[in-house]
Amino acid sequence: MQQKLSLQLLPHQAASETVVKEHVAKITGKNIESITGFHTHKQSIDARGKTIWVNLTVNAFIDEPFVQRITETFNFQDVSNAARKVIIVGAGPAGLFAALQLLELGIKPILLERGKDVRARRRDLAALNKDGIIHPDSNYCFGEGGAGTYSDGKLYTRSNKRGDIDRILNLFVHFGAEEKILYESHPHIGTNKLPQIITAMREKLEACGADFLFEKKLTDFVFEESSLKEVITADGDRFKADALILATGHSARDIFELLHCKNILIEAKPFALGVRVEHPQVLIDQVQYHCASRGEYLPPASYNLVQQVNGRGVFSFCMCPGGIIAPASTGPGELVVNGWSPSKRNNPFANSGMVVQVELADAGWTSNTSRGQQAGINEDPLRMMRFQQMVEQYCYKAGGGNFKAPAQRLVDFSSGKLSASLPECSYQPGLESVALQEVLPGFVYSALASGFKEFGKKMKGYFTNEAVVVATESRTSSPVRIPRDPLSLAHPQLKNLYPCGEGAGYAGGIVSAAMDGEKVARQLALMFQ
Repeated sequence: MQQKLSLQLLPHQAASETVVKEHVAKITGKNIESITGFHTHKQSIDARGKTIWVNLTVNAFIDEPFVQRITETFNFQDVSNAARKVIIVGAGPAGLFAALQLLELGIKPILLERGKDVRARRRDLAALNKDGIIHPDSNYCFGEGGAGTYSDGKLYTRSNKRGDIDRILNLFVHFGAEEKILYESHPHIGTNKLPQIITAMREKLEACGADFLFEKKLTDFVFEESSLKEVITADGDRFKADALILATGHSARDIFELLHCKNILIEAKPFALGVRVEHPQVLIDQVQYHCASRGEYLPPASYNLVQQVNGRGVFSFCMCPGGIIAPASTGPGELVVNGWSPSKRNNPFANSGMVVQVELADAGWTSNTSRGQQAGINEDPLRMMRFQQMVEQYCYKAGGGNFKAPAQRLVDFSSGKLSASLPECSYQPGLESVALQEVLPGFVYSALASGFKEFGKKMKGYFTNEAVVVATESRTSSPVRIPRDPLSLAHPQLKNLYPCGEGAGYAGGIVSAAMDGEKVARQLALMFQ
């Protein structure tokens, strides 16, 4: 028989298959020889008390042969000669998973990606990190796999209402991810492993007849009445299809500008802006695990912090244990930082975005803006994007150029004190000591300064000058929403244009973007019936 059981074990016990079987045998009253194996369904760490526990939910095989876990299978069809074709602009998670869903529905996807394949992207990232050379269409945000490919591969989401999370995780396993992502509470693939998985997805798409074209930057639309007829790329190529899925990501500012220029409805959207904070990983381990050393059976510790400061939310975002801070800019003269971790999370630093919610009313206000001017600003659907870009440009200048980042020790930041020196940091282009209250918007700085002090009360040891604050973390989500009909999911003006994923304002992270891609593909297929 098979029986689902919940276990609470010490970390070294949870790492031993024999010990797990012993506990299953004790609970069920069986001999250990009767326990032929088990599948782990859920795994999480409880570090709230002095004793750290690993909580396991297992499906145990008792007095019957053990059968390896059967993962989901997928019916990818050959669409080489399919009657219906759909253009997908953007090969991030929304675009890729929309394309895979279209294969299952018998519809041919044509993927147009402005950037390069994952292997070629790596060279452009090296040039950015080492030499300060930015490729506007091949960087941490643009290229095959999207922003997540070289920014960690975190697969944790709370967006279960948007789709089937298990299906997305099973698709990742199908294309080469480890099975542990199916049961870990915070699944993570790692920047060193995700590119191979993305490549496998592309190879499957191509083998089934999909077209996958790189360095195809969308520059224009052709539409008649309420229908999109054609798209044009920077090299002059023109593509026709029955529908277009627009999955360009949160940093495709030129697409937002194009839509606005074409009088296609878009809307300003709130987003979050702040900094990256980096601590020594050993310090975070000591704080979270209440011990001098976490040992070999516990993963590098993470944290999740949130605080209300004067009615404004301050919160951690994209926490990277054993991680690296990277330059995530998409153009010259702007400074954006992000974080990522390899699969083993074995770097000596822990970093996290620490951001403040930016509301629509926050953008466009200056001391010399008249009421008439302010009214015009508030009607601009790109005002949040322009505010975001303005802060990034300030930070670039403050860092002195060449993608050096303005930075400050954590306690000094909250005290408004210029740091006389900066600690060692994972950010490869380098740091410049700057008083960040002179760079960040005042409401962002003041909320962070107070928030860090409160985080230090919640997490003893967090508020320390061993930590460094690096500006600016500004690409948390899209500052623009492209509206869509709640039933058809098509744009309200163009019946065959389907905004999708993070760039359209309907997702936040790899899994939610993938689910939105699938959702849009299924809904689009109904239009063809």
